[in-house]
Amino acid sequence: MISGVIISTFMGISMAIISCGSGDADGGTSSMIIGFSAMAVAFSFIFVGIKNFRDKKNCGAITFSKAFLLGFLISLIASTLYVITWGIEFHFFMPEFIDKYSAMQIKELQNSGITGQALEEGIKSIETTNYNYKNNILFFAMYTYAEILPVGILITLISSLILRRKKTEPVLQ
Repeated sequence: MISGVIISTFMGISMAIISCGSGDADGGTSSMIIGFSAMAVAFSFIFVGIKNFRDKKNCGAITFSKAFLLGFLISLIASTLYVITWGIEFHFFMPEFIDKYSAMQIKELQNSGITGQALEEGIKSIETTNYNYKNNILFFAMYTYAEILPVGILITLISSLILRRKKTEPVLQ
């Protein structure tokens, strides 16, 4: 929950700032860097959660699979809070966001030097994604999960590898 609240709060505030007209001159690159950095900070609680479980609830031992499952569940909860927050913010406060983002993608595609059929197909793909994002709640949710959940899974994998520990058998004397 802590990870979800942190990343949702950060995303909500940053998107509100962006929507107030302080858009990026770099096409959103700095926003992406800040966003992924915030995800890493928020998902650091995966490490804390696994370690806390291992040390305080599981006698100092945890298998990789149990650690991974625990971390994945933390990631899933945090990601779900992120998806819900973005859904509310997008649908009620920033419905024009995807249109502006799509226009930026089309402009970048046109400036890339691609022409003819490839350009038309690229524009059609962007327009289809835009339409689905606005009109299909399942597509919207899956697309938004795809932004954040892989970062949580990566941090879960790293944390599980670092924190796994076998039970030690008492030494008989």
